[in-house]
Amino acid sequence: MNKSLRHKLDQLLDRYEELGALLSDSEIISDQDKFRAYSKEYADIEPVVHCFRDFESSTAELEDARVMVDDPDPDIQEMARAEIEALDVKVEDLDAQLQKLLLPKDPHDGNNVFLEIRAGTGGDEAAIFAGDLFRMYSRFAEMQSWQMEVLNERHGEHGGYKEVIARVAGKDAYGKMKFESGAHRVQRVPQTESQGRIHTSACTVAIMPELDDIEEIDIDKNDLRVDTYRASGAGGQHVNKTDSAVRLTHLPTGIVVECQDERSQHKNKARAMSLLQAKLLDKAQSEQSQEQAETRRNLVGSGDRSEKIRTYNYPDGRVTDHRINLTLHRLPQIMTGELDPIIDQLIVEHQADQLRSLGQDDE
Repeated sequence: MNKSLRHKLDQLLDRYEELGALLSDSEIISDQDKFRAYSKEYADIEPVVHCFRDFESSTAELEDARVMVDDPDPDIQEMARAEIEALDVKVEDLDAQLQKLLLPKDPHDGNNVFLEIRAGTGGDEAAIFAGDLFRMYSRFAEMQSWQMEVLNERHGEHGGYKEVIARVAGKDAYGKMKFESGAHRVQRVPQTESQGRIHTSACTVAIMPELDDIEEIDIDKNDLRVDTYRASGAGGQHVNKTDSAVRLTHLPTGIVVECQDERSQHKNKARAMSLLQAKLLDKAQSEQSQEQAETRRNLVGSGDRSEKIRTYNYPDGRVTDHRINLTLHRLPQIMTGELDPIIDQLIVEHQADQLRSLGQDDE
C-alpha cells in the first residue's frame, strides 16, 4: 500500500471516530439536519473503516507468521508457511477492496432517474426499436424491483414511440443505469421490408438523475413559461375534460418539458418541474464533461447523445458495446431485460479507469 493511500485511510479513520462522538452529542441529535448529514457521512465511511481494520489485523498476522517460519520446530514452520500463503492472498484482496472503496463516488448514484428514449434515423423502424428499448428497460426495472411511471409519450405511426419519457424509482437506479446514455443502433430486417434487406436504425437514450429536495437547482419563475392543455387519452369515460397537462419552457436555455400522466394539473406541474431540473443538471454536467474530456480520457464514454455506444444485431443474435469492446451473443435475453452482464462490465471498466487515474494523481 502506497503512502498517499495510507494517509487517506488514516484521515478517514480519524473522521469516523469524530463522527461517532458527534452523533452521540445531544446538541447534534436535536438538530435533525446536522444529525442526518453526519449519519449519512458515517454510513458512507463505515465500510472503508471496517475493511481497513481487517487489512491492518491481517497484515499484523502476516508479519507474525513470517517470524514463525524461523521457529526450530518443523511443524510450526509448516503451519506458518500455510498461514503466509492464505494471508498473502487475503491482504492483497483487502488492498484491492480498499482502493475501490476510496474511488470518488458519484453523489447521484443512489438517486431515481428520468429515462428518455427518442427515435432517431430510420423512420418507422426507429420508432419500433424505441418501443423495444423501452420494454427492455421496463423489464430490467422489474427485475431490480424498481417502479416505473410514464410521464410523456408520442407513439409511432406503426408502433413503438417517437419519444417516451419515464421516471424510474428504486435503489441505486442512477448508479446502474447512467452508462445507458447515448446512441443505440439496431441492425435487422424491418417488418415493413418486403425484400428481406437488413436496415440500420438508431435511437437516443438519456438517463438523468432526479434531484433530491436538498440539491434542487433554483429556477427563476421569470425564466419559465407555463402552458396547460388537455391531456390526450384513449377516449371513453376517462377522456380528460380539463387542461391538466403541463408544458414548461425554460426561456434562457430553450429546454421544453411536458407531463400529462397525472389527472391533476398540480401533480403534472410538480413532475414537469422535477424533470426540468434534471435536464438543467444534465446540461451543466455535459458542458463540464466536455471540458474535462480535453484533459482526461473517459474509458466508458461521455454519454454524449451523438456517441454510438451499442449495436443490437438481430441476424447474428449479438449485442456489442463499443465503449468497452464487449460482444455478447445473448440478444434475446438482453432484450427481455437481462442487462446485468453489460452493466456490470461497464461499472468494472469505469472503476478500473478511476483506479488508473487515482494512481496517476498519486505520482
